[in-house]
Parts: sequence; structure tokens; C-alpha cells
Amino acid sequence: MNPYHLSSDQIFESVASSANGLSKKEASDRLAKNGPNALAQAPKPSLFARFMAQLKDPMVIVLIAAAAVSAVTSAYSGESFVDTIIILAVVLINAVLGVVQEGKAEAAIESLQQMSAAMCKVLRGGEVVMVKSEEIVVGDVILLEAGDAVPADGRIIEAASLQIEEAALTGESVPANKHADVLEGEGDVPLGDRKNMAYMGTSVVYGRARMVVTACGMDTQMGKIANVLNDAKDNKTPLQEKLAQLSRVLSFLVLGVSAFIFVFTLIRGGEFTLDSVLSAFMIAVSLAVAAIPEGLSAVVTVVLSIGVTNMSKNNAIIRKLTAVETLGCAQIICSDKTGTLTQNKMTVVDEFTSDSALLATAMALCSDANLDHTNVAVGEPTECALVNHAFKVGLPKHELQEKTPRVAEAPFDSMRKMMSTVHACDNGFIQYTKGGLDEVLSRCVKIYDNGQVRDITDEDRDAIIAKNKEFAARALRVLSAAYRTYDALPQDTSPEALEQELTYIGIVGMIDPVRPEVKAAIERCKDAGVRAIMITGDHRDTAIAIATELGIINSPEQAITGADLEEMTDEYLDAHIQDFGVYARVQPEHKTRIVSAWQKLGKITAMTGDGVNDAPSIKTANIGVGMGITGTDVTKDVADMVLADDNFATIVSAVGEGRRIYDNIRKAIQFLLASNASEVITIFMATLLGFVVLEPVHLLWINLITDTFPAIALGMEEAEPDVMNRPPRNPKEGIFAGGMGQAIIYQALAVSILTLGAYLIGHYMESGVWEFVTSEHGMTMAFITLSLTEIVHSFNMRSRTQSLFSIKKQNKVLWLAGLASFVLTIAVAFIPPFARAFSLAAISLKELAVAVGLALIMLPIVELEKFFSRREEK
Repeated sequence: MNPYHLSSDQIFESVASSANGLSKKEASDRLAKNGPNALAQAPKPSLFARFMAQLKDPMVIVLIAAAAVSAVTSAYSGESFVDTIIILAVVLINAVLGVVQEGKAEAAIESLQQMSAAMCKVLRGGEVVMVKSEEIVVGDVILLEAGDAVPADGRIIEAASLQIEEAALTGESVPANKHADVLEGEGDVPLGDRKNMAYMGTSVVYGRARMVVTACGMDTQMGKIANVLNDAKDNKTPLQEKLAQLSRVLSFLVLGVSAFIFVFTLIRGGEFTLDSVLSAFMIAVSLAVAAIPEGLSAVVTVVLSIGVTNMSKNNAIIRKLTAVETLGCAQIICSDKTGTLTQNKMTVVDEFTSDSALLATAMALCSDANLDHTNVAVGEPTECALVNHAFKVGLPKHELQEKTPRVAEAPFDSMRKMMSTVHACDNGFIQYTKGGLDEVLSRCVKIYDNGQVRDITDEDRDAIIAKNKEFAARALRVLSAAYRTYDALPQDTSPEALEQELTYIGIVGMIDPVRPEVKAAIERCKDAGVRAIMITGDHRDTAIAIATELGIINSPEQAITGADLEEMTDEYLDAHIQDFGVYARVQPEHKTRIVSAWQKLGKITAMTGDGVNDAPSIKTANIGVGMGITGTDVTKDVADMVLADDNFATIVSAVGEGRRIYDNIRKAIQFLLASNASEVITIFMATLLGFVVLEPVHLLWINLITDTFPAIALGMEEAEPDVMNRPPRNPKEGIFAGGMGQAIIYQALAVSILTLGAYLIGHYMESGVWEFVTSEHGMTMAFITLSLTEIVHSFNMRSRTQSLFSIKKQNKVLWLAGLASFVLTIAVAFIPPFARAFSLAAISLKELAVAVGLALIMLPIVELEKFFSRREEK
């Protein structure tokens, strides 16, 4: 029988469970037997398929073509196939490295997904526990509230004003009203009409409920209509897209220049024999090999994956890689107050009422927090403060509930800023309403005054508002309570029907201490050219007090309310958005207006949010930030980044980390492109002068060993001291902005001159003649000098602007990469079997010393350029 036709007792019997849920052991056994509550993922590409994908890169195809040409040349001339073997070996190694790094990046992202995995509240053995959604089993009793994603299919057994958004399943854009009653009749009921069922993939937008799970994983409705759902999206960041485009451009450029060199060599030689054609081909191949930065894409992938892993260790969980780049451009951070700027550890410290017991009773009963077995409240922090306060004054909530059980309710929502519950009592029914003072007081017609109920007067209202202002000036969060009595349970329990003709009880003032690290974080924001904006549902005076303490504003005129926003036209807001630093008493839709107004000024804006109604503003923002502790599943699903600790300081740290990652990627790009450009210039000049300076195998070795590994190490460089003391980067700037293009050109020229100089000196030390002709000693010295110059230059690139000698911390990974590259290069040059394979001559120690000395010249060259650049900038 379909679960929607069964009563609560029947459904519990059918899934072998009870109203207290499953025991922990039974749940564990069912999970082990039936597997996780997850939809089937699309099969991952095989290892071979991933390997072949690495070979599809245009630059790799050029290398494979070069290997083919080399093989034909070797076969015709009768020479060994060493060049061909080494080129293919480099392609193979590069592909293997690509697969390994891709696997590491995937593992990092999967780890982050585990960290941000959806959690839900489950009854296990009668206790409410937080469980990962994938660990839900049939028979579990789930507690749902606004903002929760429904983790599995289930029969609703208790509901209060429940509305669920089911568009993913039914296509219906309007949330469906749900209830716990049995559906009459027999047979199938259309999915959209199953009003007592909740389904995986939908989300609660209003109210609360309990449901017992009837289907998990692929047995759910979502599983049936989506046999395979692959959530992993292979989205590239804008930088990766630019580099992919650069790769394609370079490939075509390489082919064009190589073709020119091929034709030029043939024409200059004046012969068109097969020997001359193959010889010209090999020169063109050398140029092609020199121009291709084989490690570029791998370096960027590695740096990004390491970066997001580091950020997760600091409580910033990146859900979309694009956020890493965007964080470095952030100019505005719009932050919630409660829990983000403050500790979200509410404590009642003051009250204004004529009956403390009645006020504490109303506040405790009109909340969803409850005392655990240690008599400490669990639930939403504000409500926990109210329940804990009631317990301290001798009113434990469970005893209050036994005397006056809840029979109806109008759940809290951010539009009304109120919540109401109806309770059975000895002489009928009593309703308690709690919420923001403005909203509650406006619905009160009477006041409870020292045991008497009388009409509320203007003097009463003035006194209450004055006390509220006093509390707010002390940075207290203020909540008010009222009540209403009934002889019979009201038929209409909608907010509109319940929340009127109330009797005012009093207000409480709660302190939510500012996070101690936030003030320093806001100072860091100012230094970094990032402006912090406070957005809160609290009273304006409370917001002003906290914002002033934190340094967000320095004048009350910089604070406005949601009501003020309502009166502003979009044109006025756009023109004056920079005048406001605090928004109080706002509705969720106001957040979207605020973000849009900043974006119209061209500002990159981050927005935090936790409630289900915050999702639109988080999606609108350039960087949507979800709260990992208090945030709803809906909000976290649309966020670019989730804060595991809900802390504003974590956002600021993430901005700094985003800047560091982008800086390091640019350093690696500059280093690699300067290296490859120097090789192209060297080969080009040697071809024009009529001699062979380096073979393809030499260039491949340099590109793979002395370029790629130091470039990866540069990606691990710590942030420069001024990373948070400079304005945000313009998101529209290109890869070569800030003089990087010119730097690549001059550095490439410098390396090329040193390499050609080493060749000339090597030939002179071998023959005693100064001339550019083919020379084994010249080639060997050019190979060593170019290799070591790249290693030296990698240290230059630890900072694009600051002197290497001003950097206090050492990059141990770079030292290791540089040392390993140096040892391997010397081994290739001096161990006979390797030297023969690489066509290198046995040079003297004097020649080696000259080659090393020339390589070291690269250090003062770049240091001088940095010095004059800094001087010019000042």
C-alpha cells in the first residue's frame, strides 16, 4: 500500500520504526546493509581515458608531431632514435603528471564536498542528533524546518504551516502546502497531490515538520526520474579559460613560426634534397619544442587545488573554483551581524516587564529550542538564550510544556519577524507571540500590568520604546512577547488570524558579544581597500552601537533601516549607496537591492546569508557566502563559499588567500612564458646565424625539469607582506597586466643573451676562435647555462616587485625543486651514458664554472630592474 494512504501507526509498522526513531545500532545496521542515501554518480573516466585526454592538448599534439618528424629523420639518416624516444618520454611523463595532478585536484574537491555535506536533524533513540544526509536510512524520523533540503522520500507525520518547494519534481513554481493527514482513497495519487509526502531534492520554504523516511537513494522519486545524476561540474575558472585560449594561440603561433624557419632554412641553404629538408624540419621542430610551455596547465591546476585545500583548513570551504579568483577582486563585503560579526552566544541580561515569570514562560514556550539531558538548551542560539533564562529562573521548558502543551503555531519568518504558538491550558487556550518590538507592539491593544490587564496607552508605548532604545544603545538584542487567550482552539491558525489584538507582556535584552578577532579583520579590510557593510534584522540603535565599536561606521547618519530603503528609488539608492555602512531591520529582498546597487558601480561584492530567503541575494552577489553552522541547506547549495565557523574574519582571510593564489599563479605564468620565450629567441637567432645551439631533447629537458617543478614550487609561495595593503585587483585586467608582458620580454631577452654568450664562450674555449658555428662544447655550455639560468630566475620570481633579499621566509619547496633540477642537469652533462644520449660534450670544470657564473648574472639583472621599477612607482 502506498505510504500516503497509511496512518502514522501503519507507516511506522511498515518501516519497522517508531515515533522515537531508530536506535543508533539499527540505523547503523541498515546503512551497512542498504548503502548510503545517495544518487548514483556517472561513472568516472577510466585511467586510460584520462591519460588519452591529456594527449588532446594542442601543444602536446605538436610535440607528438615533432617526435614523428624526428623518427623519420633518424630512420633516413641511420642515426639513433634517442631524440624521438626522449621526446615521447617527455610527452608520456607530462601526461602521467597531468593525470596524477588531476586526480589530486579531484580528491581535494571531493574532500571539500565532504566537509560541506548536507546535514539533517534526526531522531535516534528519542534524541535529536545531526546526521549526514547520506547516512539517512529507511525508518529514520527527520525533523524539518524552513531552509532545510529534504534528504530522502518520507511520509509527513507532523506538520505546522508546512510549505515545500517541489519545482525540481513537479515543475510547479508555487510551494506546495503540506499536512500530516491520511490521503483518502486507493491507488496512485499524482506526485503533486501527495500532500502528506516530502521528497528528496525538494526544500522546505516555510513551517516545520517531522517525517519518517520511506525511501532512500536510487529508490526515491528523484532516483527514479534521474537514473544517473552527476553533480560534479568540470567548470574552469576564468584564468584557466584564458590560459586554454593562450595555449591554442601559442600552438598556431608555433606552427606559423616553425613553418617560417623551415622555409627560411631551406632557402638559405640553397638545396632542396631530402637531407636538407629533414635537417630544416629538425630545426623547425626545435623551435616548436622551445615555444611550448608543457607544464603550464598542470601548474595552474596544482596551485588552485593546493589553495582551496589550504582555505578549507582555515574554515573557508570553496564550492566553486571561480570564487578563488573573484575573492582576490572583492571590494565590498556585506555581512550579517548575528553570528558573523558577533559570537552568536546570546545571554539574557536585562528585561522590562511587570511579571518576570510570565515573560520567561512566554519566551520559552514560544520557541523551538529545548533542554537536553544536561539541562542546556539546544537549537537556534537566540531561542537557546530564552530557554536557558527560563531554566535559571526556575521554569524548565519541559515542565512548562507538560502543563501547557503546544497545539498550533505560526512559525517564524523573516518577513513578519514574529512567531506564535498556541497552548492548551486549564481554562482554554493561550497564545504566546514573540518577535521584534516594532512588529509585536503594533499588534498589541492591551498590556499586562502587575497582574491586571488594561488598555495600552500612548504613555505605555513611549515608555516601552524608550527602554528599547536604552537597551539598543547598550548593543543589546531586544525581543518582545505578548499573549492572547481563547475559549476554544481557533480554527484559523494563520499568522494573520493569530497575530492581532495581543496583550503586551514585556521585552528582554540579550547580549551577543562581538567576536574578538572581527575588529582587527575590519581594519585589515580597510588596509586592503575592501569595505565592510553590516546588514541585520536588529534594531537600528543596536546595529549602530556594534558597527561603531567595530569601526564599520563613524556616524549614526551612515545607518538606515529597511523602511528607509523602501522609500528610496533605485536611482536615489544607486547615487547614495556609498553613504551607508549599516542596514538595520532589513528584509531578505533588501539584500538583493543593496548588492545590485554596489554592482552598478562596478564593485565586486560578497554577500553572506543563512536563511532560505537569503538565497537570491547570495546568487546575485559576485561571491555568495553561506554559513556552515547556522546556514540552511538551500543557502549553502547556492553559495560559492561556505564558512565552517560563520566568522567574518574567515572571509577576510579568504580574500587574502585568494590574492595570494592569484599572485602565485601569475608568478608561475611569468616564469614559464619568459623561459619559453627565451628558448624561442635563442633558437631563432641561432637559425638566422646558421648554427644549431640546442637540440629538441635539450629543450624538452629544460621545460620539464628546470621549468615545471620550480613553477609548481612558486605556486606554494607565501603571501607577500603587502598582499592586504593594496587595492583589490581589477577583475577585467588581462593575464599580462601590470607590466607583466614587458617583464616577460626583457627577461626572455636577458636569458637568451646569456645562453648565446655561453655558446660563444664554449666554442672559444674549445677552439680559440670567437665565432658562431656548430660546436659541441658551445652546445653543452649553452644547455647548462640555460638550465641553471631558469633555476636562478625561479628565485627571482618569488616576488614580481620586491627584492629577493627582502623576503624573510624561505620557500623550502622551491629550494628542493631548484636543488633537484641542478643535480639532475649536472648529472645529465657529466655522467657519460646520459651525456651521449643528450649529445653533450665532456667539458672541463673551468667551462662549468663559466656556465654557472653566466647563469648567476640573471639575479642582479632582475634585481636592478625591480629596483628601478619600485623607484619609478614611488
